[in-house]
Amino acid sequence: MSLRFLAGGACAVALLASVCVTPAAAHPYDQYIRGRSFFGAMFGPSIARMVVSYPTNQKTGTIVISTAQRRLYLVLGNGQALSYAIAVGAAGYAWSGVNQVTNKREWPDWTPPGEMVQRRPDLPRHMAGGPDNPMGARAIYLGSSLYRIHGSNEPDKIGQAVSSGCIRLTNQDVIDLYNRVQIGATVIVQ
Repeated sequence: MSLRFLAGGACAVALLASVCVTPAAAHPYDQYIRGRSFFGAMFGPSIARMVVSYPTNQKTGTIVISTAQRRLYLVLGNGQALSYAIAVGAAGYAWSGVNQVTNKREWPDWTPPGEMVQRRPDLPRHMAGGPDNPMGARAIYLGSSLYRIHGSNEPDKIGQAVSSGCIRLTNQDVIDLYNRVQIGATVIVQ
């Protein structure tokens, strides 16, 4: 019995080590990423990134955003998609439409649009990229619009309607999406 207990303990330690190991940082700021706790990531299925059944006629690599579900789906093909939890536009700032990924940036700078500065005069006029920047770890630019799919330094807001129209993911999830999505990919916001 004690041998079975030790074997079970060794398996648990190996599983924990495999979950906690992180790849080398792609950008120097990546070491500062704040996000879900280990237990939140393990036991928070409402915000977990996962492969889901997703029958669609959309091309592999297409991003479909469901603002009602507060989920972003990256079409994988074969009836599957990678599903990410998102924060969406607050009341009055939600939008829908089709666009394309036109650019991608790591730890982007942020210059709030004039309309946002009018609403919030306390905002900085420009902020260099970094751990405290509200754009987070990565930004995916949507055509010539002011909207982005980007990270967040407020992971507790994921799942809510809080932005000025941008789609937010945890920094871990936006890095994952950034590495998978191609410039030119179609983005459908519903």
